[in-house]
Amino acid sequence: MKKFLVLATIFSSLVSAKYIGTYYAKLGTSDHFNSHGTRLTKAAEIIRQDRYNYHIRGIRDAADEWDPFFASKRNRDILERMLKKGSSSGSALSAIVNGTPLIKVKVYNDHINVTVIKSKKREKSSIK
Repeated sequence: MKKFLVLATIFSSLVSAKYIGTYYAKLGTSDHFNSHGTRLTKAAEIIRQDRYNYHIRGIRDAADEWDPFFASKRNRDILERMLKKGSSSGSALSAIVNGTPLIKVKVYNDHINVTVIKSKKREKSSIK
């Protein structure tokens, strides 16, 4: 009976997830610092800052793409929760925090899945 309940819960969460879209983003040096110049230390913060930079500040890396979801402040505010519910490897999250990778983000209504496409060590920054 327990196995059935676990499987039913997993199935119902998969069925309720609605695919919204996919975008690619280069997480450049400016994405690793918030608007006050404080260094960000979590992958979700960096991804969120990238979307804020893209949609609000007009700061875009060459590989950054438009996305259908994170132009909204409300949606950017729930990005960390969405990443926790989604899938991403520990090595991908580490590459985001410690480098300037190209990432692929699959957006669903309740979670995101993040994959590192190309990893690069973070450049030294003059942002303070």
